[in-house]
Amino acid sequence: MSVPAAPDLPYTDTKPLGAADFYYATNATFRFILRRLGVEGWRRYLEELGRGYFAPVNRQWQQGGLTAVARYWRAFFAAEPGASVEVVEQPDRVEVRVYVCPAIKHLRAGGREIVREFCQHCYHLGSARAEAAGLTMRLSGGNGSCRHTFALPSAGLAPQNLQAIEEARP
Repeated sequence: MSVPAAPDLPYTDTKPLGAADFYYATNATFRFILRRLGVEGWRRYLEELGRGYFAPVNRQWQQGGLTAVARYWRAFFAAEPGASVEVVEQPDRVEVRVYVCPAIKHLRAGGREIVREFCQHCYHLGSARAEAAGLTMRLSGGNGSCRHTFALPSAGLAPQNLQAIEEARP
């Protein structure tokens, strides 16, 4: 029997937490795509995933605004094993403060070689999702601890500096 999804997540699941081994598959998939299609192909893949697969969430964000963004990230990280995250709502933005990234933590604990671009995936995926919802997204930090900012266009966030996203290291 499936546990119904919170209205803030677009899927149902039968367990209260996700399976951390999914991070192994994600890392391996990124490695495969980077080798096959290069960095630009990988970015296109993430952007298409952000616009296509996440379309139901993007619509929720567009209709519900920043409150829907905050609800989604709280529900998302509540189901991520090993996450330590704070979601802070402000009038013109939502900050997702990731103190312990569950993916990086699990990959390290499993002795996996982490794709160095791993942390950039959050920006490319998140930015496409935000844009589809009429928002902007920025990312800083990485390598296990970062900050995602989803904002109204009127917030006037500076352009994303990809150098502000740290490479993942063992």
